[in-house]
Amino acid sequence: MKTRITELLNIQYPVICGGLFRIGRAPLAAAVSEAGGLGIITSATFETAKELRHEIQKVRELTDKPIGININLFPSVKRMPNEAYIDVLLEEGIRIVETSGRSPEPYMKVLKDNNVVVIHKVAGVKYAKTAERVGCDAVTVVGFEAGGHPGMEDVGNIVLVPQTVDALTIPVLAGGGIADGRGLAAMLALGAEGIVMGTRFLASQEALVHDNVKKWMVQASEGDTALIQKTIGSTSRVARNAMALQVIDAESRGASLEELLPLISGKKAVQVYNEGDIDAGIFSCGQSVARIQEIKKVQEIILGVVNEAKATVERMGNRWSKVNELK
Repeated sequence: MKTRITELLNIQYPVICGGLFRIGRAPLAAAVSEAGGLGIITSATFETAKELRHEIQKVRELTDKPIGININLFPSVKRMPNEAYIDVLLEEGIRIVETSGRSPEPYMKVLKDNNVVVIHKVAGVKYAKTAERVGCDAVTVVGFEAGGHPGMEDVGNIVLVPQTVDALTIPVLAGGGIADGRGLAAMLALGAEGIVMGTRFLASQEALVHDNVKKWMVQASEGDTALIQKTIGSTSRVARNAMALQVIDAESRGASLEELLPLISGKKAVQVYNEGDIDAGIFSCGQSVARIQEIKKVQEIILGVVNEAKATVERMGNRWSKVNELK
């Protein structure tokens, strides 16, 4: 399956793993790349340059295929400077970077001087235009359906993707609400050149997540996610668990950022992922969770997506043939 994205990234299939905080580590990233997609290591997971370097070296022991690094550019007092992440990935030979959170413009010179492919994640057309203007090689546009941060506007991919494609000349990836081959076929039909899946890979055998979380995902429906943090300008789609409901209630009462911070702390997500206490904290989850019926190996997921996309396109082609016969 060839698109401008597969050519740009030198991968077999236009399937990219989303930057999963705490989960985007070597085993999952290597599995995605080995299966023909692009695995992503999430740099914000690591508190020191040494930890990130070790993770990159670990993934290199598992695969020699292309790997990307996600760098969230949004300010945070608990992470090392973005320049430190960049120094490590350049020294370790990484040449694909996914940026998000803020414009990557301040870092574009050093990245492009070192022949790094930059994919910037955006939540709207105007941000995608900026990414193209500052020199990004591709953009990922995430719709309202996406887990994590889908932006402040409630716009789904069926509108957002073609709007973005029409506004740009660089390749567009689509993220949000995609968990199977019909989703890939749909996004390609809308003009995207590939997809980003996060929630689907969270529910994989290689994801370092407690089995309780994966079991919950298999049983979840399209109504089992919630949007929180809109009142503080940082909308996030998460699993609709007890903690999320507490946040929703607090926001409805006009809670301040200071009041919300203890509820939305990333430390509580670690308790969910490691101990399997589903209600212990907030954790990102997209609406595509409803499309997940079983926990599979990453290779099975990617091949299933690709094969179903091909069958979907062929089925649509057959339908058009029958329409022409009727004429």
